[in-house]
Amino acid sequence: MTASSSAGRSFAVVLNPQAGRGLAQRRWPELDAQMRARGLAFSLVAASSGPEALARVRALPPEVAVLAVGGDGTVGALLPALVGTGRPLGVVPLGSGNDYAGMTGLKPGDFAAALDRLAGDPRPVDALEAEIVAGDRAGERRLLLNGLGLGFDAQVNEAALRAPPRLPGFGRYLWGVLGALGRLRLGRAEITVDGRALYAGPSCLVAVMNGTRYGGGFLISPRSDARDGRIEAVVGGALGRGGVLRLMGHVLRGTHLGQPGVFGGSGETVTVRWDRPTPLHLDGDAAGRATEVRARVRPGALLLFGAEHVRT
Repeated sequence: MTASSSAGRSFAVVLNPQAGRGLAQRRWPELDAQMRARGLAFSLVAASSGPEALARVRALPPEVAVLAVGGDGTVGALLPALVGTGRPLGVVPLGSGNDYAGMTGLKPGDFAAALDRLAGDPRPVDALEAEIVAGDRAGERRLLLNGLGLGFDAQVNEAALRAPPRLPGFGRYLWGVLGALGRLRLGRAEITVDGRALYAGPSCLVAVMNGTRYGGGFLISPRSDARDGRIEAVVGGALGRGGVLRLMGHVLRGTHLGQPGVFGGSGETVTVRWDRPTPLHLDGDAAGRATEVRARVRPGALLLFGAEHVRT
């Protein structure tokens, strides 16, 4: 552990050696040197799995803050020890997608910007709690920072896992888009927001978001504000392959809301029902097939360094 920082705060640096296909591990010596040069007090938690990292963070003294070094998956694994506990979180993005960190304006490898934020006070941001009501993992509950998706975007997520290793996160998602188009199948979905019907009919995808983007930069929910105590539902209706491809083009620029066949709504709770088992992802993690998922916002449940930089 280094000498204490001027603020007297200590950090547990949670390093995912696999994040960014080993990028986090390769860049650690540089980050370590910068933290020591700033006089930050820290200890290293190098964990090879999410459950191991979570267990070690839970065992920390309550006054120790967490600095997650990796991608969205690294942060997501730690959420049960952070949401609602008052333990602050800082992020150094070095993963494949880095979507949540990207929403706060952080760029992968910009250690100075990430560490500058640790000098300020952490501020509250919202989290999202998802429950799989019916499906392969019925009864499972997950805390999320970014969001979830059913249908085409979850199929894209699955296909991206099979992309060539050399592709970056955004390139892997594009690979997944092209691969999933050939398997596009529309089911009938019903989406309610705060108990009110938002959409019922054939659907290609449904996203429920606390953050603004996924897939390394696709602006699926440009209206999201992770500090407003609300979550956003974005629905693609009866779109064929050509329509979905055009939709993805609009999503890249965040201009899809208001386009024909696209529906959106905002509230505190969202329920999605599908007429057949449909692929689901939770913060980018494949979660099998589901026919009903509920999500609710957890307002201000996470303390985040740099929360003032969250883009709205």
